[in-house]
Order: sequence, then C-alpha cells, then structure tokens
Amino acid sequence: MTTNNRPTAPSGSRPVLAHPHVARLLLGTLVGRLPSGMAPVAILLLVADQGGSLSLGGSLCALYGLASAVGQPLLGRMVDRRGQTLVTSTAVFLTSACLVLLPLVDAAVQPGVAAGLVALAGLSTPPLEAGLRALWPHVLPDPERQRAALALDTGAQGLIYVAGPPLVVALAAVTGPGPAMTTTAVLGLIGAVIVLTASPSRNWTPVPVPGSGAFGPLRHRGLLLLFVALTGTGFALGAMNVWAVAMADRYEVGLLSGLIPAALSTGSLVGGLLYGRRTWPGCVTTQLTVAAAAFAAGWLPLMTGPGPMTATAFTALPGLFLTALITSAFLTVDALAPVGTTTEAYAWLIASIGTGQSAGTALAGALATQPFSCSALPAAGAVACLAVLIGARRKIALPGAVRRGRHRRGPAHAARP
Repeated sequence: MTTNNRPTAPSGSRPVLAHPHVARLLLGTLVGRLPSGMAPVAILLLVADQGGSLSLGGSLCALYGLASAVGQPLLGRMVDRRGQTLVTSTAVFLTSACLVLLPLVDAAVQPGVAAGLVALAGLSTPPLEAGLRALWPHVLPDPERQRAALALDTGAQGLIYVAGPPLVVALAAVTGPGPAMTTTAVLGLIGAVIVLTASPSRNWTPVPVPGSGAFGPLRHRGLLLLFVALTGTGFALGAMNVWAVAMADRYEVGLLSGLIPAALSTGSLVGGLLYGRRTWPGCVTTQLTVAAAAFAAGWLPLMTGPGPMTATAFTALPGLFLTALITSAFLTVDALAPVGTTTEAYAWLIASIGTGQSAGTALAGALATQPFSCSALPAAGAVACLAVLIGARRKIALPGAVRRGRHRRGPAHAARP
C-alpha cells in the first residue's frame, strides 16, 4: 500500500486536527459510518412499523452485522488492488441503494426479499474506517503524529454508536421509519463523498504485489492471532450493550440502555486524547498487552452488582483503555501486514471486533435474565483477549526496536514470505 504523491504535512507542536486534510477525513469518515450505528435501529423500527415480529427484526439486524463483518475484508482486499475511489464509491452506491429500497418492501410479507437487501447492504458497507487508517501515514508522515491521529480517530468512533441510534429514533418519531432509513442512506453517501473527494484519497494508489496469495494478511500467524484476540474485545463490547439493556429493565430506568454505552464511549474518547497527547514507554507490543490487561481489569467492578449510577460510572473505566488497545493493535497491523495487504489487514481487524460483538450480543441475550453471568461476560471477553495476546507475544513482536509508539517497516518486513 502506498501513494505516488505523499502530501507533506508540517510537523511541530500544532494540534493534529490543524494539519491539512485531517479534520476533513475524520469528519467524513464519521458521517459516512453513521449508518453502522443507525441502520440496525432503523431496521428494527421499520419491521415493527410494518407489523413484523421482534424476532424478525432482530434476525435482520444480526444479518446486517454479520454481512458487514464478512464484507469488510473482501472490500479491503479490493481497495489494496484497485484503489479507494473505485471500490469505495461502488460500495457506498450499493449499500445506499439497498437501504433506500428496503422501506418499499414489506418485511413481514416478503422476509426473503428484505433479508436479501439487508445482506447486500451489509456486504457492501464501504470500508471507510480501514481506508482512513491506510491514509494516515501519507497525510502525517511523522510516526508520532500518525499515532496521535489514530488515537483520536479510534476514540471518536464510539460517537457513531452514541449519536446514531438516538438520531434515527428521533427521525423515525418525526418522519416515520421509512424516511429515517432514507436519511441514514443519504448520510452514508455524504460522508463517503467528503472522504473520496479529498486529495489524499484521490491520490492514493495501491502497490501491485504479485503472489500475495489467497489468504492475504492471514498468512502471517502473528496477525491471525491478533485478530483472534481482538474478537474477545468485540465480545466484551457486544455483551456490554445487552447488559446495559438488562440493567435498564431490572431498575426500570430506560435511559440506562443508552447511558451505559455512552459512558464507555466517553471514556474511550478521553482515553484517546490522553494516549495521543504524550509518548508512552515501551514498544508497541508492550503497550498492546498492558492496555489489554487494563481493559480487562476495568470490567471487574461491574461484577460486584453496582446500582444504576455506579454501574454507569464504572463502565467508563474500561473505556479509558479501549482506545490504547485498539490503536496499538492497528499500529501492530501496520507494521506486520505483508506489503500490499494493509487495507485488507485493517479490515480484518475491524471485522474481528464486529464478529466478536455479534457473538457477545447473542450470548448475553441468552443470559440476560441471570444478572451475575450477564455482567461477567464483558470481563470474560476481555480476559480472553489478554490471554491470546500473552500467548502470541513473540509472534506479534514488531520487527526491530519499535519504541514509544513508533512503527517502521524495515527490510525484514518487506521480505516477509
């Protein structure tokens, strides 16, 4: 992955957002990814409005999430081979068209047609997040600036799931579920246009690498283990969402279902700002392991059976370390991914987290009536992530002496089979 025209961003002490293209790319990606947080809720509201069952709506939501997780690595590989403009523009057109057509289908009468549209919308979800991570090294040549931008980017991603669901609920209340779904599609289209018309995305060109293999970045065992580990992180996040709903039902405080995830996202944003503003000791592999350990420890207070407000405050604790964990994982991917497969590798990491979220949501839903078991699931997922990272430490160690969050690609990386 490379570009023939690397824009030179001045270094120095000015904020990362003040550098050319950074704010535009970040804003465009956040707007373009709002459908990820809005579409599942819009599907539920649309199916209910059409007289469909909650089971049908939940199944369509699960299908959308699973299809999106499957589609990201495939689209990432296409980006690595064809570039961002063609692949992302085609993907956003397909997913927007499917979302616009979905209200025209009565899901209760034609569940197969509705499932087909939902599946295609998920599969064609544009790889904006992976594409943004691929652009940072070219927008900000300085590794410390890249790390700060990646931390800010990762911390801000939580806003999608804080702002998206309430926004689509408000739109549905005013205009109805159909127009709310159409607005969701339009927002995704607008965000993609903002990113794709920026010069870093337009000038980004892939490096053709013959013989990259059918498995792409998965042929690197360290990356494969890293993806397995981050599935545990996604499991913790998915289980937390269901636990929040269970808490809201138990204490009859409906706001908790939104407040608890918002607390986690707020902690993640604050943690991202702290992580990106200073240089931390140790290599990226050490930072990754330490962040995973702190993330796992942050879930333990929830197992004490806290009350509503205390539980909300406690949920911010693991959020403080989530950005450091995800950012270190992306830095590891950037350093270990075989040449020409970086966007696909980023997409696999994103898909791993999404797959874990689906599994955590499903299991927590089955245990929602058991308070202790449900509250223990986020910690279990985080501990599983930590265990895999510790076991895979040698295989995910970066080439050379990578210190203070910096990452580089040496000859060993380029020659990796």
